[in-house]
Order: sequence, then structure tokens, then C-alpha cells
Amino acid sequence: MTSEVVLLGAYVSGFGMRPRIALAEKGIQYESKEEDLGNKSSILLQMNPIHKTIPVLIHNGKPICESLIIVEYIDEVWKDKSPLMPSDPYKRAQARFWADFIDKKVYGSGRRIWVTKGEEQEAAKKEFIDCLKLLEGELGDNPYFNGENFGFVDVAFIPFYSWFPTFEKCRNFSIEAECPKLMAWAKRCMQKDSVAKSLAEPDKVYDYLLKLKQRLGIA
Repeated sequence: MTSEVVLLGAYVSGFGMRPRIALAEKGIQYESKEEDLGNKSSILLQMNPIHKTIPVLIHNGKPICESLIIVEYIDEVWKDKSPLMPSDPYKRAQARFWADFIDKKVYGSGRRIWVTKGEEQEAAKKEFIDCLKLLEGELGDNPYFNGENFGFVDVAFIPFYSWFPTFEKCRNFSIEAECPKLMAWAKRCMQKDSVAKSLAEPDKVYDYLLKLKQRLGIA
């Protein structure tokens, strides 16, 4: 490896955006390698032979896989700047809980919005909005999920802001109308260079999804 830090990712992947944000928050220089998920590279298969998915962080030749694990690793290795995890053990546990909730519930229901039809799609939309409202309740009146400071849950969730317009187009609804405080939080996060420069453009996400649905035969 010519670079100490290499990130294997995909531009439109919400999971791939997470380590980009964390590295930017820490001011870490790294080499970015874009993966074609339809034709995975030999280095991806070598570095993540179990799941064969992105993102993968390669630090001094050693791979770290799974986006949330990568973000925690980045936070622990480069701990002197912009801490992402709370110092209090209980608050760290809560941050991990909500990040897990985002992966299992928000991502899951969001995905079902575009892979299902009819009543099933309507149920997925309701579940998705309900999940967002739970997160909005957890956020409360704080600027960020960690209170005054941008942190782990923000990094876990904000990449999906790039996907919100696609979800809205798929089911013709407004997330801002349903969850105004959450959208205000997202716009606040977008004022940070680490976020704005790391997130995919919504139009490119939508174009990607259209091509993916065509490839999978989903109308």
C-alpha cells in the first residue's frame, strides 16, 4: 500500500459515507478507492472475504470492516481531535443503541419503500416515518444527538439524508412535513464541511437507484 489509510467505498452508499465523514472530522488524509459493487475488485474480496461488502478501511495494511465499527475505530485511533463517542459509558451505550436502530429499522424500512408495492409499500412508508419520529424524539431540542457536539449517532444517520429525496419520490410524501425538527438537524449537519463534502448528491443517488431497480427487475 502506498498510503497509510485507504478507504474502499461506493459514492452513493450511505454506509460508505460514514467513514468519509469520520475521517474528515478528524482531518485524516486517506486514499479513496471507488468500488463497482457489480464487479468487486480483488482487493475488496481479499480485505473483506467474509461479507465481500464496502466500506473497508485499510490502516497500515490491516482491514477494518462494517461502517459503524470503522467509525468507532477511527474515533479511537485518532482520539485527539473531534471525539465522536461520548466519554460517559452509559451515553456510549445509548449511542451504539441508536446507531444499531438506524441500521436495522431506518435502513430496513427505507429499503422496503423502493423494493415493494401496494399495501406492503404503504406499510413500509409508515414504519419508516415512525422510525424517523422516534429519532426526532431522541434528538429533542438538542443541536445534535450527542447534545451540543456532532457525534457518533449523527455520523451514523446523516448519510441517509442523501437518500431522503429518493424515498420521497418513490412514495410521494414529504419527510420535512412529517419530521420538521429532524430535517432542521439534517440541514444543520450539512453546514459542516466534513458532512457536505462527504455526502452523495441526491440526484446521483436517485439515478443509481433507477439503474439498480432496472437491473433487479423491479418496476
